[in-house]
Amino acid sequence: MLPSVRTTGSEWVVEAYGCDPVRLADLASLRALFDAIVHDLALHPVGDAVWHQFPTPGGITGLLMLAESHLTVHTFPEHGSACLNLFCCTPRTPWPWDARLPLLLGAQEVRVRELSREYAPEFARASAYASGPARDDAGVR
Repeated sequence: MLPSVRTTGSEWVVEAYGCDPVRLADLASLRALFDAIVHDLALHPVGDAVWHQFPTPGGITGLLMLAESHLTVHTFPEHGSACLNLFCCTPRTPWPWDARLPLLLGAQEVRVRELSREYAPEFARASAYASGPARDDAGVR
């Protein structure tokens, strides 16, 4: 029998509406947002965030790879909205999106969906260890 191993992570899909368009187009504001999330949740970046700023009136896309998985943001200043995604392969206490996004982005409405990401269901773990690594017809794992 396999030892008990936690095989679920947590993912948050977040939409923020009624945000301040100036902050949505400001790289320093988005860096501060990422810094707050990373600090508050004790996350571990594996490198620097990658940012892409679109021409005005477009927003910014950001990606931060984490030892726990990833944090992303896509902003739409022309619509006053931002979409965020945080996936942690180990469970975390939820970040207070509803309280912090109004402060950091000026959001008037925040919608949060939290998903439990089961990446190794019990039957898959048991069968993988019983039969060895799965291979396709070409012998590739």
